[in-house]
Amino acid sequence: MIASLSGTVAAVSLGSAVLDVGGVGYLVHSTPATLAGLRPGEQARVHTTMVVREDSMTLYGFADADEREVFETAQSVSGVGPRIALAMLAVLTPDALRRAIDAEDTATLRRVPGIGVKSAQRIVLELSGKLGAAGDGGAAAPALPADRRDQVVEALVGLGWTPKVAQDAVEKVLAEAGTESVPESEVPATLRAALRRLGPRG
Repeated sequence: MIASLSGTVAAVSLGSAVLDVGGVGYLVHSTPATLAGLRPGEQARVHTTMVVREDSMTLYGFADADEREVFETAQSVSGVGPRIALAMLAVLTPDALRRAIDAEDTATLRRVPGIGVKSAQRIVLELSGKLGAAGDGGAAAPALPADRRDQVVEALVGLGWTPKVAQDAVEKVLAEAGTESVPESEVPATLRAALRRLGPRG
């Protein structure tokens, strides 16, 4: 199993990145928040897990080991595969997911695309006690002082919203926070706040 990768970011797209490690390019699928912290040409380290199928081997990467652990544990739920597990972490932080499960808050879980009433109930039932207590996760990735508003908008567009709707959502989140820019360290939080405001697509 490939537990982590360290190398140069060769490319970043809406749902994945290519990390050049010793001349080998590894395609790593990830959440918008993790991808927002990667810059082509810069060094990066991601915690990874490999999902092996009969016809494929797919790498998934995360900003910290806690996200990776939650991603892996979520797939123990019947009907939850890598795609839904990744969507869960795109909408909710690991701690937010823990709190939702501990509180049996299925409404919060249903904000994740692909999760309905029955699957939310199943997630609460099958993950109860398996993710640890909120606050046990790893630290956030280091940040650079710059306005990253466009990255949040791009991530929302990648999840299916139009640029106009995405921009409006980000503007409203910034207005509520009383700020006019999104520093690197706030990209994940701003993205999640915008997703909560938008609700499930469609």
